[in-house]
Amino acid sequence: MRRQRILIVEDQPFQREYLLNLFREQGVEHLRAAEDGAEALRWLEQERFDLVVSDLMMPGLDGVQLIQKLAALEQPPLLAIMSSASRRLMGSACMVARAHGITVLEQIAKPARAPVIRRLLEKLVSRLEREEQREAPAIAVPTREELLQALERREFHAWYQPKASLIDGRIVAAEALVRWQHPQHGVLRPGSFMGALTAAGLDEALLWVILDQALQAQADWAQLGFRLSVAVNLPTHLLDDPELPDRLAEFVAERGGAPAHIVFELLECSSTATPANYYAGTCRLRMKGFGLAQDDFGQGYSSLYNLVSTPFTELKIDRALVHGCVDDEGLAAALESIVKLGRQLGLEVIAEGVEHPDELALLRRLRCDCAQGYLFSRPVPPEVFTRQLLQERPAKAY
Repeated sequence: MRRQRILIVEDQPFQREYLLNLFREQGVEHLRAAEDGAEALRWLEQERFDLVVSDLMMPGLDGVQLIQKLAALEQPPLLAIMSSASRRLMGSACMVARAHGITVLEQIAKPARAPVIRRLLEKLVSRLEREEQREAPAIAVPTREELLQALERREFHAWYQPKASLIDGRIVAAEALVRWQHPQHGVLRPGSFMGALTAAGLDEALLWVILDQALQAQADWAQLGFRLSVAVNLPTHLLDDPELPDRLAEFVAERGGAPAHIVFELLECSSTATPANYYAGTCRLRMKGFGLAQDDFGQGYSSLYNLVSTPFTELKIDRALVHGCVDDEGLAAALESIVKLGRQLGLEVIAEGVEHPDELALLRRLRCDCAQGYLFSRPVPPEVFTRQLLQERPAKAY
């Protein structure tokens, strides 16, 4: 693991030196400091930084303007926002950053304290380690022919990320996530190929591949005494086919599976041609016994009306509401309201993207049902997931 490179942006000389000392006490060696946004940009032109810790209220180029400038960089650094302003104002600044594709690791209330800096550095190290592990050479956008060939050669594989109960921490379910075992480039994540696959009209073909593998994994786990629900991503536009629920039910029955142990997570990246197709499709999937999840609630196009008008069985809280919830009273209040709403609607509530023990502790206090994220495990091949299950024996049935 390489050393962390951190830039501190603070206009008050005493506060600037105080922050430098806090980071030095935590063992950070590669530190730079800027007295305003303009000087920060000059440093960013000269060096690449892993993290920028920036005040909001600065003369000249303020913190929000600096965020907008960071977005223009080829590889924007991670960000921590620091201020004596209200949590709501800091939360709004975070939304500016996220809207520009910049990851906010922490919101720091002034004066900063050593435990907060320690937690920030833990998050930074964890994030950098993950980025190093998943770094892969950029590949050209695959053609339809290449994708068809990959499907024929069975190069697409389901990896599994556990969902952990917040009662005892045990694995109670899994989400199937696709990986491409590319013959030249190794394991590729969906961002490398899903756009091209959808554009080529092959997302239904991929659905059957992943569902088939999920059913086989369930059967293998059942032989070991584990009965787990598995979530499979379903592009929403496929519900335009009125026969899809029937075909899915037949497919699962032919392989000895149980619809009650399959949860379809409806993806926001597509929509049906008409609302009627959406509601007919979701109703019929539930009538067949499948579970349905509202994915990424609180982000994108998910809405309260959609939640209460669709026969969902699960509510998945988007990671954008989880990150920063410990220090953001607004996010924490929103999480509490969503968890309560989900429970009132009889839904299982799952928090996505949990990365830090403090986030987990808050979710437990809010009585969230389950969580998934790198704090528990990244998506792993089925044999690794099986080892995780065996390490937890005796597991509880789902």
